Amino acid sequence: MDYVAGVSMTGVRAAAVLVLMLICISCGETYRPVATPIPPLPPSPAFSHLAVVISGNGSAHFGASTTIDVSGDSAVSQSILGLVPTQAALVKNATSVYVTNSGDDTVSTFSPSSAVPVTTISLPTGSRPTFAATTEGATVYIANSGSNTVTAIDTVSNVIEAPLPGIPVGVNPVALAETPNQQYLYSANQGTGGSGGSVTSIDPVDRTVNPPIANATWISPVFVVARSDSNRVYVLDQGNGLVSAIDTAANAVVNSVSVGAGANFMAYDPTRNRVYVANPAKNTVTYLDASSDALSPVVIPVTNPISVAALPDGSRAYIASGTVNGGNVTLRVTVINALTGSVSSTIPISTVPKVCASNPSELSIAASADSTRVYVGNCDAGNVAIIQTLNDTIVLQMPAPLSAAQPSTLDITAATQSGPNTTYAYTLISGPPLVVGAFITIENMADLGNNGSFSIIGVGTGTFTVVNPSGVTAGSQDGSGSSVKPQNPVFVVAGP
Repeated sequence: MDYVAGVSMTGVRAAAVLVLMLICISCGETYRPVATPIPPLPPSPAFSHLAVVISGNGSAHFGASTTIDVSGDSAVSQSILGLVPTQAALVKNATSVYVTNSGDDTVSTFSPSSAVPVTTISLPTGSRPTFAATTEGATVYIANSGSNTVTAIDTVSNVIEAPLPGIPVGVNPVALAETPNQQYLYSANQGTGGSGGSVTSIDPVDRTVNPPIANATWISPVFVVARSDSNRVYVLDQGNGLVSAIDTAANAVVNSVSVGAGANFMAYDPTRNRVYVANPAKNTVTYLDASSDALSPVVIPVTNPISVAALPDGSRAYIASGTVNGGNVTLRVTVINALTGSVSSTIPISTVPKVCASNPSELSIAASADSTRVYVGNCDAGNVAIIQTLNDTIVLQMPAPLSAAQPSTLDITAATQSGPNTTYAYTLISGPPLVVGAFITIENMADLGNNGSFSIIGVGTGTFTVVNPSGVTAGSQDGSGSSVKPQNPVFVVAGP
């Protein structure tokens, strides 16, 4: 599917996006052997807490970012990114965002509080960047799955630092983790075809590769996280189903525990000092006690878990999952009592046509720093579900920016009002079928209350439904409609 980076916004926001496209620049590769550490900048005064959503727009059109103000449940800025964005990191105390664009070998960076300017950092052709990470203020690291390297970028000048070709790692690096003390950087290298994987330990000070990790047997590592005290790093190997604890000082694996082959997502909870692992192949989420190398496991049955986020207050964890039935996918969030490990509730998200691949980017999840909100990037539905943790209910499903998919044009013949919702009868004239979450503009209805721009909340045979309190029941209409699908959220990150 082809998409376009666009946003259903006011004219002011549309103008901002146009300006962004005109001023987006590409930085060259400048040799800079040593990065001078700088203190992190203070958070943006515009809002106390934020979340950033990265949306894909097909392979031929630019993706987009949306910054959400946590307290206001509102989008405060949207920026244009590169092709096929995959992941993002908040840097310098969330005053900068770095986004990896695997489709055009670039990294986009911008302030989350402003749509422009966006700086585009060009990587060597074929780099295919997929992951960004850092615990530093002056440097961010990029995993390049195409060139089997890690690139260091100066966050002040936004130029590539030495070594310019990148730090050599294993085949297909897909995740990075730097220890909080900034002494070690680890790259999880997935390999190809389910084998040939490895883990590379890097010295961030001089950008050299450390000796191979002792006592390690890797098949296909896909995730790596660092413990808050920097003494341990945990690696998830999808091939052998093991989580391995690495003693960073000894550069050796000190224990490995099984979470089942097929596990492909891992998250560290610093409040409870535990590691969560999602295994869609086994329909389980396992959390491991990271306070000791025994890594005592607790297993929670969850159907097809995709990703996990823990509240910073330590009270709960939220598991995003999806079940496919025919051409549709039903998406939900399971809430876990973090004290007992028991399921406290299940939150339905949506049932929509499946358009995204079954991997962690289908349902990316993040918790706000103040523990009041959980954000679920719903790739299939083209929106972000915002969960209020006070009562674990959805307060808003925020649409992603508009895509460049071919518009659907309609003849609308009738409208039926039921409460705040209007259901329209229509005939599709051209374009793809209507889908939940798509934007639609309705015109030429005899009753003006039936006209307007809406987000589709339901689709039936020859009908669609929108929220429209001003709607009027009417037959024998000669209205028209034009509908455009939203982009597909692939990653969500929450800041301080």
